[in-house]
Amino acid sequence: MDDVAAILEQAGVVDAAGAGKLRAAARAGPLDEAIRQAAPEAAALRTLAGHFDVPYLDVVDGAVSKEFLQQFPIRILLKFHLLPLREEDRTLLVATSDLFDTAGLDELRLAIGRDVRGVLCSRGEIDRCTKRLLGVGADTLQSLAGEADVNVIENGSADEDMDLTVAAEDASIIRFVNQVLAEALELRATDVHVEPFENQLRVRYRIDGVLQEANIPSDVRRYHAAIVSRLKILSHLDIAEKRLPQDGRIRVKVAGREIDLRVSVIPMIHGEAVVLRILDRGDALLGLEHLGMSQRDRDLFERVLELPHGIVLVTGPTGSGKTTTLYAALSRINGIERKIITIEDPVEYQLRGVNQIQVAPKAGLTFATGLRSILRHDPDVVLIGEIRDGETAKIAVQASLTGHLVFSTLHTNDAPSASTRLIDMGVEPYLVASSLEIVLAQRLVRLICPQCKEATPTHDLETLRAEYGAVVPETAFRGSGCRACMGTGYRGRQGVFEMMAVTEDIRALILERASVGRMRYAARQQGMKGLREDGWRLVRDGRTTIEEVAHNTMDEQHALGKAPADDAVGATGNNTGAARREPRAGVGFENATSGRCERVVRSQP
Repeated sequence: MDDVAAILEQAGVVDAAGAGKLRAAARAGPLDEAIRQAAPEAAALRTLAGHFDVPYLDVVDGAVSKEFLQQFPIRILLKFHLLPLREEDRTLLVATSDLFDTAGLDELRLAIGRDVRGVLCSRGEIDRCTKRLLGVGADTLQSLAGEADVNVIENGSADEDMDLTVAAEDASIIRFVNQVLAEALELRATDVHVEPFENQLRVRYRIDGVLQEANIPSDVRRYHAAIVSRLKILSHLDIAEKRLPQDGRIRVKVAGREIDLRVSVIPMIHGEAVVLRILDRGDALLGLEHLGMSQRDRDLFERVLELPHGIVLVTGPTGSGKTTTLYAALSRINGIERKIITIEDPVEYQLRGVNQIQVAPKAGLTFATGLRSILRHDPDVVLIGEIRDGETAKIAVQASLTGHLVFSTLHTNDAPSASTRLIDMGVEPYLVASSLEIVLAQRLVRLICPQCKEATPTHDLETLRAEYGAVVPETAFRGSGCRACMGTGYRGRQGVFEMMAVTEDIRALILERASVGRMRYAARQQGMKGLREDGWRLVRDGRTTIEEVAHNTMDEQHALGKAPADDAVGATGNNTGAARREPRAGVGFENATSGRCERVVRSQP
């Protein structure tokens, strides 16, 4: 023991205090565990491997396949944190983090009936590789499979619910659910999908807007009902109800962060499917400077926030970051001198100093009814989670005209379509023109992983240039894929924006019920950049890829392809000639042509 401490201290792995801590820990328990507690494990094992002439591996990725691993007793491998690597001269090489305790290697040798030889590797690396090969929760399911007192009912009757409740409260089921949730949070997932099929239970995480399948053991399907029941218990739902959809909520605290999980359970033909929406309160507390707007858009948006009244709309599909943008705006103007009230469905994040209301349709509290009461509380700023119907739209317009600054969202594909949507809901054009101040459309694009960022090869750039033309920069970047980004080449997301200020010219077009194409052209003449153009800014900065921008602005490209025809039909007076020149500006890329625009649209999947 003293020799090990001295070796590590002499090598600089631990200082004198660390060596003392190691000696104390070794007196209280196993030496290998003491080393992990008192010293950086990888550095300590590397030093000891050199001293005792034992092979050492930093990384075991790619060294073993799932098929090879399944030849050995999984229970022993998981219990002792062992990872078989390969066979050499009829001897099995096994990665282990225990240099001095050989009990695991001895048990494996007896189980397989052949010689084994240890190769040192950190326990974290072994566990990570084992989880990748066998799936999250493999150790938990191995222990659960051996417990005879757990009777899992998958399609039982109401009389059998008590057995299912017992199974849901079993320590192994609880641990498996916790492991799945912990992995989802570690991978920065925004949603967890638990989907039952006839012979499979599939778990998927939505990471950076894209669903990725989680690696879970194949035999987890038999525990599906118990897993769903455990999630129901955490969400305070009725575990006996399996025929109707249910919604609930779980609140957890991880590493000091408060996490809200919105749970939705829906019965499918092969059992109940569960989706958990992960809401990390810390993620929403961003300032405008962190949203990634261009300087022109940010300056314009900040000026609008200082207005005493009017409507600020953020548009885009579900999951495009609208709530984050609105909360950033509220955080900017939140202060003692302003009263801010929000009505949302649901309240995703709690903001200090802001009065927030949760919509409750079953109790009769809708956006429209809540908004009427809000106006009697003398607010300066009102946030409406979403304008869904004509009644809410009309009240929002009236609120802005009576001296309130109103923030809300709409589900439209671009900024110019917002005024048309409000008019379609029954709001008079003169009211829309008088109240609307700015419309912000947005999407989220994935950012290149900084760990594996590399320059795009010349031949790939030529291919992109043939597709998109001269707009492709001389140097572009991409992610090659690494452990940090799970091989996708992307890590994190950022918004791309299309900001339309409602100027006098735009108000006149709203009053005329002008087409979206004419309104878009007028806004572009006043400096508005399309979503794809703003995404192109990120490509030039080396922050995302051409393919990512093109994919996430595909709907804009289709709309722009139609804009010139709409303009030609609806333009009058001086706008006629301008509308005929629209194809060049409508593509969303500088110096592009309408012909190339059509070719880009056809090329998208």
